[in-house]
Amino acid sequence: MPASSTHLPKRSKPLPKQDGSLPPEPPTRPAPSRLKLTYDILMLIAIGIDLFLISIDAILMSNFSANVANWLMLSEALSWYQNVLHDPLRTAGGFFTLFLIFELTVRWTIAIKDRVYYRWFFFPFVHWYEVLGCFPQLRALRLFRAVVIGRRLHQLGYQVLPQPWLRRIKFYIDLVLEELSDRVILTAIDNYRQQLTDPKTQKSMIDSTISRNRVEIEAVILSLLRRELVPQLQKLKRGSEGGELIAHEVGDAIQSGLANTPELRRYLRLIPIAGSLIESQLQHIGQSIGENVVYALNARLLDDQRIDDMMATIAHSVTHIDANDTALDVLVASIINDSLSALEAQVKVQQWKHKDMLNL
Repeated sequence: MPASSTHLPKRSKPLPKQDGSLPPEPPTRPAPSRLKLTYDILMLIAIGIDLFLISIDAILMSNFSANVANWLMLSEALSWYQNVLHDPLRTAGGFFTLFLIFELTVRWTIAIKDRVYYRWFFFPFVHWYEVLGCFPQLRALRLFRAVVIGRRLHQLGYQVLPQPWLRRIKFYIDLVLEELSDRVILTAIDNYRQQLTDPKTQKSMIDSTISRNRVEIEAVILSLLRRELVPQLQKLKRGSEGGELIAHEVGDAIQSGLANTPELRRYLRLIPIAGSLIESQLQHIGQSIGENVVYALNARLLDDQRIDDMMATIAHSVTHIDANDTALDVLVASIINDSLSALEAQVKVQQWKHKDMLNL
């Protein structure tokens, strides 16, 4: 066995697939050096201490702290801090700022040497929060770098903050983003609803919607007609209950019409003996003719190809209707308004309240 193999970690062999071949190994990301990890941790601690001291100094040097100190009878302690510790802390903060400028310059030089970015001047734009954080008035932006370092350590598997803290932080971030997005969406819905009150805008929207989706609308209408109307028409064919009923009713109507025709009865009575028999047979023949006519019409008109062509013609006609109709405008506006109201009601539901019920 080669000597170098003793320094490599053992890997578990991947399980073969069903066909016997081995799956490809996932690409391994190069692990950061221990020196870089140590440096990130030290910078995270240093920035945290710096921000903590800046916050404490800003609070103790404020008028609010003076009023609280007078109320708690701690004015002497506050004066001692302001006269003794304030200036050294400001000096230490200035030295730390100079260190951050030097450190940023060194990292910029290394990035140029290693060609990390496409152009040498991209570095300050990518790390804008670090550049601005070097200014004393914008020292709070150093928190961004602490967050970036902490996020990078967290992605590498280092527990920077306790898991409950992370869940709580993520919860409040989601809360803020949800509230902001809800306000934007509700404002957009309200503006869109106001635009619908303009007849020109409404007419233009209806025309553009129909013209853009004419083929899809025709296909949907044709599908509905084929599914709902064609089976009902098929029930009128010969042998079905509906077809038999119509044929019988038409035959009865013709028979009744012949029986209630006075001229026909008067002429038939002129024929001795056979007149009544001819009248009865004629009424029966009329009923049969009516039924046969219905069956013949159904056989011709209810042919599968004819029905499908008729449904296609109806669907095509519906999609080419005249949109200049007040009732149509009112119907479309009502549908859109109901849809916007439903969307608005859904947006107003605060999902974070449901999450707050959990033990975050």
